[in-house]
Amino acid sequence: QLVESGGGSVQTGGSLRLSCASSVYTYNYSYMAWFRQAAGKEREGVATIDRAGMTTYADSVKGRFIISKDNAKNTLYLEMNILKPEDTAMYYCAADREIGYPSLVGSVYTYWGQGTQVTVSS
Repeated sequence: QLVESGGGSVQTGGSLRLSCASSVYTYNYSYMAWFRQAAGKEREGVATIDRAGMTTYADSVKGRFIISKDNAKNTLYLEMNILKPEDTAMYYCAADREIGYPSLVGSVYTYWGQGTQVTVSS
């Protein structure tokens, strides 16, 4: 139901915008989120957005990443700026219809995309 795109390779300081297309109305989800997992590391929550558009961010990306969605296009976005090598990871979008609070814990989300790779070189 969720398909990510937009990953790629970029140099330190560069920008990328990830997209996550949903096969169902994004308004149906109470929360959508972006997660990432670097090689050999645990999955990390990056940002969340609720039905009304309220957002939360992990401290590691606050001020650099922006999560947004376009309900008319049923698409979730993650704009990533001032990228650092430590941002290198597989990025996943996730969604749920029942969550009633912002969560950066992956286990509470029901729907997941297949991931898109982001590589930041120094």
